Amino acid sequence: MKMLKLLLLFVVLGLGVAATVMYSGVVDVAADEPHSDFVYWVLEETRKNSITKAAQNIEVPDLEDPDLLLTGGSDYEFMCSSCHLAPGQKESDMSLGLYPAPPNLTIAAESHKGHEHGDDTQAARKNFWVIKHGIKASGMPAWGKTHEDERIWAMVAFIKKLPTLTPEQYQILTAIE
Repeated sequence: MKMLKLLLLFVVLGLGVAATVMYSGVVDVAADEPHSDFVYWVLEETRKNSITKAAQNIEVPDLEDPDLLLTGGSDYEFMCSSCHLAPGQKESDMSLGLYPAPPNLTIAAESHKGHEHGDDTQAARKNFWVIKHGIKASGMPAWGKTHEDERIWAMVAFIKKLPTLTPEQYQILTAIE
């Protein structure tokens, strides 16, 4: 009985602290002020593990289909490049203004700080899941509400090739017919 009372006390104290933090306004939610290292770590670990778990059983189609690359290119240009950049671009107003900063998809995935992807299949699964479902409070929309899976896979196929594209190749692949 004593243990139950102690547990209840901790729950009540925890709720009190949470309510105090929530209603006091002491937590800075400004996008131009970074989180503390601890808060950033908690959020990043939560995001990475959530995406890995949610994406683990997704079936990946053949991403080498040239039609996917062309379809994905034009969608990437209009829906993604303002945040995730185009070859030869180092920053944009959107990439500078979002926090957390969106990954630069024009560089190899291994170099994205905090974005370990593992093998190509796992990276494709994760990219598909993120594009389809988005990420809460990050600026990443859920494109699955407006796009069929095939169109999302086309963006995944394009993103896979993106780090190898020159600015000229990118321009050709993203041009509208």
